[in-house]
Amino acid sequence: MSAHNEETPILIEDELADEESAAGDTVVLEAGADAAGQRLDQWLAAKLGPELSRSRVQALIKQGAVSIAGKAVLEAKRKLTAGERIEILVPAPEPAEPQGEDIPLDILYEDDELIVINKPAGLVVHPGAGNWTGTLVNALIHHCGETLSGIGGVRRPGIVHRLDKETSGVMVVAKTDRTHKALSEAFADHGRTGDLQRAYLALVWGIPQRPTGTVDAALGRAADRVRRAVVPESRDDARHAVTHFSVVERFGEGQQAFAAASLVECRLETGRTHQIRVHMAHIGHPVVGDPDYGQAFRTKANRLPEPLKTKVKAFPRQALHAWLLEFRHPTTHLTMRFEAPIPGDMEELVGDFRKL
Repeated sequence: MSAHNEETPILIEDELADEESAAGDTVVLEAGADAAGQRLDQWLAAKLGPELSRSRVQALIKQGAVSIAGKAVLEAKRKLTAGERIEILVPAPEPAEPQGEDIPLDILYEDDELIVINKPAGLVVHPGAGNWTGTLVNALIHHCGETLSGIGGVRRPGIVHRLDKETSGVMVVAKTDRTHKALSEAFADHGRTGDLQRAYLALVWGIPQRPTGTVDAALGRAADRVRRAVVPESRDDARHAVTHFSVVERFGEGQQAFAAASLVECRLETGRTHQIRVHMAHIGHPVVGDPDYGQAFRTKANRLPEPLKTKVKAFPRQALHAWLLEFRHPTTHLTMRFEAPIPGDMEELVGDFRKL
């Protein structure tokens, strides 16, 4: 395998997550009119969070890693002026290099360039705080060996998109530099000019008024810096986000005594952190079992008949599954389509809702 001589930006998809700055790169930002008068550290934390906290930004400023107009700025409280160009040197992280672990993989396809897997719920994609072992990356290193070395960085070798820990479904992982670059570009474009398609199935509370719809609402950081929320487009951290949905099945329709639900298919026009989960909650139909965005609907389970009531309350995750992934193979240029059936726990829950 050829040496990895240049940094390739990794686009993390969460149902997909936002693109992240490449480790060790210089990030260049321009202060808009809304940044005028803001503290440098506060503005940078809003633009770079949650990957870089405010305290981390302050430390980088003290180290001389932040410059304006080519000169290092050492004061975190320095006020910004509209039009200023800010450069931040983000140092490479120094975590322990992940090791291979013999974790079973549900492999849908594999060749010398890539591998497609059906990720189970509960499996973290790459090592991070609180999950340094037992991840998909550890499993891939064990399975693929040296073929993943250096592709996309030590912590995320071969990863071009990701699913949340508790979201199941189809993922593709690159095994060569050229495939990593090609797939990264395809996911960055979200299929607008290429042959990429991704579809998810979500069991949501309630029944949307229309059989199809589009949620076009910018996403930004929520108060706790881990979750996301719909925010005004004028906010510094606002990211354009569009989700298209269609109702596949309706459950409990017209039965006022029960809490109705729907199985919906979601297709992404953008890939933002927790996008489907936040957007469906925003329109009043959060994903069943979602611990972060469906808390306000927990009492709906009390309106369900047994044994569905008990099963919904005990369901340990968001009922969200990436069932379809279609892309053009970077080498053969053939269109490849992969489908993963709904996992057993979610299928059983959907089946019980069908009985309403």
